[in-house]
Amino acid sequence: MSRRPITSTYRLQLRGPKADPNGRAFTFADAAEQVGYLADLGISHLYLSPILTSVPESNHGYDVIDPTTVNPELGGMEELQKLAQVAHKAGLGIIIDLVPNHLGVEEPKLNAWWWDVLTYGKDSQFEPYFDIDWHEDNGANGKMGLPILGSLEDIDKLELDTSGDDPLLRYYDNEFPVRPGTEDGTPQEVHDRQAYRLMYWKDGVIGYRRFFSVNGLAGIRQENPVVFEHTHRIIRELLAADIIDGVRIDHPDGLSNPFGYLSELRRLLGDDKWLVIEKILGAEEPLDPRLQVDGTTGYDALREFDNVFVNRDSRDAMSMLALQQSGSTWDKTAVQATAQALKHDVAAHELAAEVRRLARALRRDNWSISGTSVSDEVLIDTICKLVAAMPVYRSDYVSLSRVASTVIGEMAARFPSRVFALDLISAGLVAGGEAATRFAQVCGAVMAKGVEDTTFYRACRLISLNEVGGDLGRYGMSAAEFHLLQSERARLWPRTMTTLSTHDTKRGEDVRARILQLSDVSGDWAENVRNWMAITPAPDDATGYFLLQNIIGVWPTDGVITDELRERLHDYTIKAIREADVHTSWTEPVEEFELGIRSWIDALLDGPLTDSITEFVRSIAPAALTTSLSRKLLQLVGPGIPDTYQGTEFTEDSLVDPDNRRFVDYDARVAALDKVARDEVTSVTKSPEHPAELPEDFTDADADVAKLMVTHHGVKLRAERPESFVGGAYQPVFSVGVGERHLVGAARGPKGEPEDVIALVTRRPLGLQREGGWGDTTVTLPKGFWTDRFTGHTWSGTIAVASLFSSFPVALLVREDDDD
Repeated sequence: MSRRPITSTYRLQLRGPKADPNGRAFTFADAAEQVGYLADLGISHLYLSPILTSVPESNHGYDVIDPTTVNPELGGMEELQKLAQVAHKAGLGIIIDLVPNHLGVEEPKLNAWWWDVLTYGKDSQFEPYFDIDWHEDNGANGKMGLPILGSLEDIDKLELDTSGDDPLLRYYDNEFPVRPGTEDGTPQEVHDRQAYRLMYWKDGVIGYRRFFSVNGLAGIRQENPVVFEHTHRIIRELLAADIIDGVRIDHPDGLSNPFGYLSELRRLLGDDKWLVIEKILGAEEPLDPRLQVDGTTGYDALREFDNVFVNRDSRDAMSMLALQQSGSTWDKTAVQATAQALKHDVAAHELAAEVRRLARALRRDNWSISGTSVSDEVLIDTICKLVAAMPVYRSDYVSLSRVASTVIGEMAARFPSRVFALDLISAGLVAGGEAATRFAQVCGAVMAKGVEDTTFYRACRLISLNEVGGDLGRYGMSAAEFHLLQSERARLWPRTMTTLSTHDTKRGEDVRARILQLSDVSGDWAENVRNWMAITPAPDDATGYFLLQNIIGVWPTDGVITDELRERLHDYTIKAIREADVHTSWTEPVEEFELGIRSWIDALLDGPLTDSITEFVRSIAPAALTTSLSRKLLQLVGPGIPDTYQGTEFTEDSLVDPDNRRFVDYDARVAALDKVARDEVTSVTKSPEHPAELPEDFTDADADVAKLMVTHHGVKLRAERPESFVGGAYQPVFSVGVGERHLVGAARGPKGEPEDVIALVTRRPLGLQREGGWGDTTVTLPKGFWTDRFTGHTWSGTIAVASLFSSFPVALLVREDDDD
C-alpha cells in the first residue's frame, strides 16, 4: 500500500526494558504491534520519540550517547526497519525526533566521544565536537571544569584504580579516564595532569555548554561541518533506506546558528520531507519566514486552543482569589515582574558559568576601547539584567531584529550608570561573533529555566494556562481573535504541527480542560477554596492553592482514591514545589516542608473534605468533557498537522513528566474503536437545556469512547480529503441567538473551492447552561446537504443549534456530493 500524505501524527514514547523498574518496555516491535490499530484510527504517520542510542535507563531518549546508531535497547536498526515495513504496508509513514543540540554525558564512560575528550583533551579527535571552554581565565586554569565534587575538600577522596586495562580515577561511583602515561603518583597528582579539573559543584565553574543547566547534557557544535556530517550520517542511512518521512528537531534555539543548521538539514532531507522544530514562540512572536521548515511543534496552537475556552469575565474574580491565596494577582504586570526577577536569578546563579563565559567573549570581541573601564562585576550583572528583560527565547532571528536594540535602549534609559556596560554588550552583538552567539544561547536557557521551569510553578491564577509557550498575562481569547490566528496559520504555515498534549506539557489536555472550568464557576470555586483551606490548611497558602488546582484536575469523579493516584500526586508535588524553588529546591531540598506538603495532600485525599471535593468535581466534569471534545475537534479540523499524543484519544489524567510517559492500554482502545465502528456511542449531552450535564447512565468508559470517536472521525476525514485541510482554506462560522458566544465554528475546503467540511463546537457549557441553554440560537450552513459524521444526521440551510447538539456537544459536518 502506498503511504498516505501527512495529514496527522501519533506520538509514541519508546523505551527499553532498563528504563522501567519492572523491566517493561515499548520498543520498535511493540510499536509495530499497534500499527494496525493506528491505521484503523486514521493516523497517517507514526511520530517516534528519539530513536538514537541513549542512556540505557532513559525513559525519554533525549540523553543520546551515540548519535550514529539506532538504539539497541529499542531493537536497533533491524527492528526499526521491520517497523517501517509494517507501517508502510498499512499505508503509514514515520516521523522521528532528532536531538542535535546535546549529548548525554552524565556517565562519561557511556559516551565514547566524551570519554575520548576527557582522556586526551585538546588532542582528542572529538574535541571540536563539543563546545568547551579552554581559555586560561575559565576558572579551571584552562582545563575543562567538571562540577562533580560535593565539597572543596572532596578532591582528597579521589581514588586511582589500576586494576583494569586502563587506569581510572574514581570519585565514589563516578569514573574518569586517565591519559596514558600520566598514571604515576597519588590520585591528586594524577588528577592534576588530566585535561579536566573536578570542581566543587557550587563554585559554578563548568567548562562546557550545557542543555539549559543540566550538567549531564553537553552541547555539541553542529555549526562545524564535520560534526554535522558525522552526527547526521544515520539520517542519510534512514533516508536511503526509505524509512523516514520527516523529522522533528528538539530545541534548535540551543544551537550556535539555528538558521544555518536548519538550512543544511533541509538540503539533507530534501524538499519533500516534513520538518518541524521545537521552537517556543512568544504570544506575539512570529516564526521567522526564512527558516526552511514546515513549522513548529505546536505549542503556539495549544495556547490558542486553551485560551478560547476561558471565561474572560471571571478575570478579576480569579485574580482576587489568587491574591488572597498567594499574595499576587498573577496578572500581566505581576507575571512579568516575577518572571524577570526569576530570570535574573537563573542567569546569576544556575547559569553563572555561561554568563561569565559570555562576558569574557564580549571583551574578546570588542576591539575598541568602549567598555574597557567596566568591571567584570558590573558587566556580569548588566548581562543578567539584560537577558532577564528579553521577551523571547532568542532575538537573532531576522523577524526579531529590533528586539535586542529596543530592550538595550530601554535599559540605558532606566539605568544610566550601566550605559558603558551596555555599549560593550552592544559592540559584541554587532560584531556577530562568539559573544553574539553566546548571548542568544544564554537568553534561551534563561527564559526556559526562569519562566517555564520556575514561574509556571508559582503562578496560580488559572494554572491550566501555565503551559509551555503560555502567556500568563493573558486571560482568555475572543472567538474573533482565535479565528484570525487560525487563518494566519492556514496562510503562512499550513503544514505546521498542532498539539494539545506532548511529552513536555505540564498537564495533559483533559486535566487542563477540567481546570479551565474554574473560570466559569469562579464564585463557587472561591467559596470552596476558602472553606477547604480553613478546614485543612496547607503548610503554605500559595503552594497549597497551586497544588489544589492540580488535584481538582485529576480527582476521580467517583471519589475513589487509589494507591496509584496517591503516589502519582506525591511524586508530582515534590517536583512542583522543588521547581517553584520557594520553600525547597532540587539542590537544597527541605525535608520538613516536603513532608508537610505530602501530609497535607494525604489529608485532602483521606480527610473530611473528600466528599465535598468529589461533589465539586462532579459538578464541572461534564463541562470538562465537552471542552475536551471541542478543543480536540478544533485541532483536528484546524490548519496544520494535528498530533495525538499517545493515549490521549481517550480521556486521561496525566500530569508533568514522567507521569505523562506511562504505558498505554492499547487493548482497551482497540475495543473502543470497534464500538465506534459499530456506531455504539452513547449520548454525551443530557439535553439542549442542560449542555453541562451528562445522561444518567453515562460512564467514564463512555467518555473514552466519545473522545476516541471525535479523534477517529477527525483524522479519518483528513486522510480522505487532505486537500481540504493541508493547505486548504479556512473560514470562521458564527451562530446567531442567545447562545451565539458559546459556539465556535470553522469551515475548511480546498483553496479556491467551496468549503466541504464544517466543525461546530460548544464553548463554555457551564455558562451556557446558566443562561438557559441554546434557546433560539441558529447557524446557517452553505448551500447543500451536510451530514454529521458523529450522529449520522443530515442538515441543510439554517438549523437550530439545540437540535444539532441535542445528543452530542460537537458536530463534524461534511458536504454530500451534489448529484447535479
